[in-house]
Amino acid sequence: MSRTDRPPSACDIAVAGGGILGLAVARELATREPDARIVLLEAEVKLAAHQSSHNSGVVHAGVYYEPGSLRARLCVDGAARLGEYCAERELPWRASGKLIVATNEAELPRLDELERRGQANAVRELTRVGSDEIPEIEPAARGLAALHSPFTAVTDFAAIAGSFADDFEKAGGSIHLACPVLSARPAGTGSPSGGVSTTGTGSPARLRLRTPSGPLDCGRAVFCAGLQSDRLAVACGGSIEPRIVPIRGGYLEVKPGREDLVRGNVYPVPDPELPFLGAHLTRTFDGSLLIGPTAMIAGARDAYELTRLSRRDLGTTLRWPGTWELMRRHLRASMSEAANSIRPARLAREAARMVPGLTADDVIPGPSGVRAQALDREGNLIEDFLIEQTEAGVHVRNAPSPAATSSLALAGLIADRALT
Repeated sequence: MSRTDRPPSACDIAVAGGGILGLAVARELATREPDARIVLLEAEVKLAAHQSSHNSGVVHAGVYYEPGSLRARLCVDGAARLGEYCAERELPWRASGKLIVATNEAELPRLDELERRGQANAVRELTRVGSDEIPEIEPAARGLAALHSPFTAVTDFAAIAGSFADDFEKAGGSIHLACPVLSARPAGTGSPSGGVSTTGTGSPARLRLRTPSGPLDCGRAVFCAGLQSDRLAVACGGSIEPRIVPIRGGYLEVKPGREDLVRGNVYPVPDPELPFLGAHLTRTFDGSLLIGPTAMIAGARDAYELTRLSRRDLGTTLRWPGTWELMRRHLRASMSEAANSIRPARLAREAARMVPGLTADDVIPGPSGVRAQALDREGNLIEDFLIEQTEAGVHVRNAPSPAATSSLALAGLIADRALT
């Protein structure tokens, strides 16, 4: 069967979304239900078209997340499982390590809090290092103190997504590209011919998904729609909030010949009062050195170019009261991030606080991505993974970083809910 084929008219389980998480969920369901007919529907003409392939490839160790949260638990478990999976499949993986560097006195208490979280989350071999030890790990880096996470890794999440897709198809699942789910409703009203609709095994269908190729009746459905997750959830009867506000992240790339400034990853200490990430330096699996990402509300949910605008997307963002509250609360930081997006030298200077040898002459424009940021009506970022169950299935309403790192573990949790 080709991935360009029309989907069947009925199946047991449908998965909407062909990013790394949707593929991990489909793979998990096929493993648990080998006799079920499972289909995956992807709106784009290729898999992993958005967040799964527009990122720095960092496999997080679990330092940042509130102990007890889903992100904390599933990140540590997911990173370990993903490392084993990549080793088995000979997929890209390098444990290059990470330094989280405090460059001024005000950041030291925040570094203390990160250390507390990392220890509570059982991050593997996380250690505190002093200013004299920082250059031993990253010779070009400088700071007052740092946390060293030696097992933070880099990989190629798009390649992992492709491997998940292969696993799913080998288990009997089918993938259908350029086939978005437009809406879903209970299937109890009967089939178009007036009879009772059924799934692939002949049992009664619970849901009818509407696609451009026609209706698809299924017993269960899981929606991993990423940047479109809010729209699809609302169309299927879910809560009107949170809403997705697209956040564009742009990177700079350090010119060839200067990438050895950083061996692994050098990160700033995040400010918990701000919803922005700060200038990270990441040595990707292919050896490039990236600086970023910036964080600016985007004019489209696919705004990989800074000037890309969508009237529908921008209208949705501006009509949501949480957008205005977020900007009001963080106006100065929002303006700073916008300036970083427009002026590369400014972002390079920010990174040079940790790596003083870096200059604006060392950088060129790099790749970009768009983050699906869930935001409530009051302007609060939804930080943890959020899964909503409706009559029309299971909806992943928020899957921020480290969703790719956690994909195997998170897929297990989603499958538990889908099969109950």
